[in-house]
Amino acid sequence: MLASNRQSWSLVLLLLGAILLIVIGPFVFVRNAHELATQAADAVSHSARVEASVQSLMYDIRNRESSSFAYAVGHDTVAIRERLTESRREIPKDLERLRTLTRDTPDQQVQVGRLSALIEQRRAISDEILAKPAGLAAPHEIEWLLDRDTLRHIGNQISDNEHALMQRHMARAKALETRSDTMTWLAAATQVLLLFGLALLLRWVLHSRRIAEASAQHSSARAQAVLQTVREPVVVLDKDLRVVMHNPAFVEVFGIHDSVVGNPLDVVGGGTWANPETRQRLRDVLARDRELWDHEIQFRDPDGRERTLLVNARRMVLPDSADEVALVTANDVTAQKVAEHQVRELNRQLQGKVDQVSEVNRELEAFSYSVSHDLRAPLRHIGGFADKLGRHLGERNDEKSLHYISVITTSARRMSQLIDDLLVYSRLGRSALRMQPVDLQSLVEELRAMLDSNHAQDQPGHRIEWRIQPLPIVVGDENMLRQVWLNLLSNAVKYSAGSKPAEIAVEWKRRDDGQFEFQVADNGVGFDMAYAGKLFGVFQRLHSINEFEGTGIGLASVRRVLTRHGGQIHADATPGQGARFTFTLPATGDATPTETKA
Repeated sequence: MLASNRQSWSLVLLLLGAILLIVIGPFVFVRNAHELATQAADAVSHSARVEASVQSLMYDIRNRESSSFAYAVGHDTVAIRERLTESRREIPKDLERLRTLTRDTPDQQVQVGRLSALIEQRRAISDEILAKPAGLAAPHEIEWLLDRDTLRHIGNQISDNEHALMQRHMARAKALETRSDTMTWLAAATQVLLLFGLALLLRWVLHSRRIAEASAQHSSARAQAVLQTVREPVVVLDKDLRVVMHNPAFVEVFGIHDSVVGNPLDVVGGGTWANPETRQRLRDVLARDRELWDHEIQFRDPDGRERTLLVNARRMVLPDSADEVALVTANDVTAQKVAEHQVRELNRQLQGKVDQVSEVNRELEAFSYSVSHDLRAPLRHIGGFADKLGRHLGERNDEKSLHYISVITTSARRMSQLIDDLLVYSRLGRSALRMQPVDLQSLVEELRAMLDSNHAQDQPGHRIEWRIQPLPIVVGDENMLRQVWLNLLSNAVKYSAGSKPAEIAVEWKRRDDGQFEFQVADNGVGFDMAYAGKLFGVFQRLHSINEFEGTGIGLASVRRVLTRHGGQIHADATPGQGARFTFTLPATGDATPTETKA
């Protein structure tokens, strides 16, 4: 509706603009040309007046000087006196008129000034002659009166200048007349073209309107089809909350048998809509333009089942009317309510299970920590007394006694190491993560130097070839990540001790999902993949204690740290050909240190 009104006003404004352009445009052009022609004609008339004023002034000057000459040669008559009086009266007037007419031309003003000075000079001579008796004028005074060349020259120059100006004005007037005729024809042609364009525009507008009306009818039909197909109840209400229209789902849900168009809403659905709160909210939608969202109502359907509806409403304007109505939709959420209740109950049960598991984990953590601490004192006693027993026996120790004492001491140390590893494993699960940027390149280089030093003491002469790619910077708990790399690199050194030389490679890449993927590979003894499932369990070993030392907790600690960081780890190996451990960390930073080879 609003779009149609805007389009109508746009067409009206466009038509008015075209009419103004057709009517006023040529009128303005012709009027402008007429004004210019009138100005040119006025300029020609002005030049003619100037020229006439010059001729009148020159006539009065000749009249005065002829009368003065006649008086100088002895003629003193009444006619001569009258002519002198007339010239004295007219010359100032002519001169002032000429000044006024040439006021807009500086060059002419200069000539008029020269003429005025000359006239004044000759007036003075004429007054000297008239002051003497008739016939007694000096010869040089008479000669002065007879010399009019300068006077005629200035007068002619003024006339010539005005004549030239008049010629220019006449030429301009003619050009303006031609221009006016041309503009008149152009205006006529423009009017014809604009009228033709306006006719085409009106034809296009009418065609577009017919298309728009047809499209609106099709859209209305589609909207009606959609409305009839929608499975949710839809109803349109007027300001008095009377039903304007509804869809079949509204009739079906509320068990209506006859049409309720025009009836109050509160009589529909057995009083479902009669709730004062619901009616007030719907009135607010119409009166205050407040949208209604997920207003919950309860009603009993024709089968007697209790159902829950979520009502939404907003104000709108019908396309064929200026009246504002409320579009109300109702969504049946009975099944969702039942499902939500079931989910809440399952969540409550699940939370109880989680609390039980958490309590068990806390008890296990406390138990392992307590047991680890309580075992330390007996182990210290066993190790200490075994050592004292060996010193006490002294030379009386035979080979079997020394073996027994050695077994006791070694077992105590191994038990102590198991307790230490168990404490570390327990602490990895309890301590909070201190997330910070960690430069893995520096961390791995530090661990590599430490492992090289220890290996040189344990196995002198055995060489390790390290191939370490430039590693990135990640965000994590630095101490825990150090534990990960220490376990993996120390395992690689330990299990490749029989390879000559030992080869250990550290690589990484960025996966398609953005995570960092790291690999630690060696050319050691490897293991059988059939037992890979036990690899990351606590106290799980794939090699005997006589072959390789260890407690079986290191890889379990690695998996716990990576799990807490949101990563994963797995291993691939072939017996006698080495092993490869691959783990991931979330992408949190990147850097490219220098590659290290040894």
